[in-house]
Amino acid sequence: MKNLYQLTTFVTVISEGSMTAAADKLYLTQPAVSQQIRNLEEDLGVELLVRGVRQIKATPQGEVLFDYAKKIIHLTQQAEIAIKSIGNQMKGQLRIGTLNSIGLHLMSPIVGRLMRHNPELSLKIDYESGEDLIKNFKKSLYDVIILPDTKTEFAEELEGAEQKFLVKEEMWLVGSSKDEKMPQQILSKDLGAFPVVDFTDEFPRFNRLLKEKMDTSKANAIFESANVGTLKRVIEAGLGWGFLPAHSIKKQVRSGRLNRVYVKDLAYEMDLMFYYKKNSSNKPLVEVFYSTLAGQEKA
Repeated sequence: MKNLYQLTTFVTVISEGSMTAAADKLYLTQPAVSQQIRNLEEDLGVELLVRGVRQIKATPQGEVLFDYAKKIIHLTQQAEIAIKSIGNQMKGQLRIGTLNSIGLHLMSPIVGRLMRHNPELSLKIDYESGEDLIKNFKKSLYDVIILPDTKTEFAEELEGAEQKFLVKEEMWLVGSSKDEKMPQQILSKDLGAFPVVDFTDEFPRFNRLLKEKMDTSKANAIFESANVGTLKRVIEAGLGWGFLPAHSIKKQVRSGRLNRVYVKDLAYEMDLMFYYKKNSSNKPLVEVFYSTLAGQEKA
């Protein structure tokens, strides 16, 4: 295999489900992504992707490579984080607040690595509603909060705060792969075709938009929860379909446990932002933590 860059591109294509989505995430053109995959296939002498399907699928050889490539990238990422963080001002206490769904996919993978290699570092991580996180950040109870753009999603300005972009998040409509009647694509007026489970509390702007669409389609929520894990289990069991943050369900969609349903007139994405106080006494630690977190998302 020629290089780690090709493996990263290959894993991203499979994870995102299309060349176009992978190109967007990697900040490449679609032809550049396609060329990297072809080069990798030529180097290995096998086809890695099944061509001519709506959503990218791996061949048996591609599935084997995908599993190994994820491990290789993960180990490389761990090594990079460990090397960069050791002796790089990763000491002291950092108080962080975020949403549960963001914390599960963004914070959990990195905390153990940081703590293992930085014994003088103390992390305090709270999961609260966006409104409470903003209120407590203004009271200086947090050094950092990680949220969708607060002005767009919560109609709140954070004066005296610095902000840095982390990653884009999307809301995906998913249903159980066990349901053979699940369509591949709908319009929002068709939401009432199946029972709806509702992800509440975390994204108020999206929730308002979804409520308008559900009212128009006469769809009713049969189950509501602010817990992503609970909703995934309910949907996987075939009790309904619902919108969930893409990062929290990509693994289940890729493995075939959940099916994504494309809603042509309800594509919704958010910029996840890293907020911290401009004059924070913890600024060196905050900036190193951001660099580590942002590096993880690019990996």
